[in-house]
Order: sequence, then C-alpha cells, then structure tokens
Amino acid sequence: MPHPRRRNLGATGLPIRKRTGNAMTEYDRLPPSLRAWMQEAALPWSPRSCRSIWMKVKQDGGTDRQAIARLAAVEAAMLKRAAEA
Repeated sequence: MPHPRRRNLGATGLPIRKRTGNAMTEYDRLPPSLRAWMQEAALPWSPRSCRSIWMKVKQDGGTDRQAIARLAAVEAAMLKRAAEA
C-alpha cells in the first residue's frame, strides 16, 4: 500500500511539497473557469500555482480561454517529463 500522503499523486513520481496557507480558501477565490479546469486536471495542482499561471496570461492581455490553454500546455509538459523519467 502506498504511503498515505502519496495516494492522490498516482504514478507520476512528482515530489511532495509542503504547502503553506489555506489551500481551500485560495481555491475558493479563484475564477470559476479556473476552478472548473482544476477539477478536471490530470495532476494535483495547487491553487497558488494555477493562479500564478492564470494571472501571467491575464496580465499579458490574454483571455480566460488562453489561460486555460496555457495551463493545459504546462500540464502536458509535466506529464511528458514524468513519463520520460
């Protein structure tokens, strides 16, 4: 049986990181379309990292759709890297 803290990471081999703050409060403050994307994400994203990518795209004049596309591209790259390891 896997270690209790590793159950929701699946077989990706991603490192476990210590989280600070209240992740649920941060999640509740995200835009609805970002929360919807996180619910369907293949990896266990933190609200803080998603918000960081989201805000970067939005500050550059991007739309919600472009921000979601950027998040999906980052996730795909992470999955590819994990598969190669």
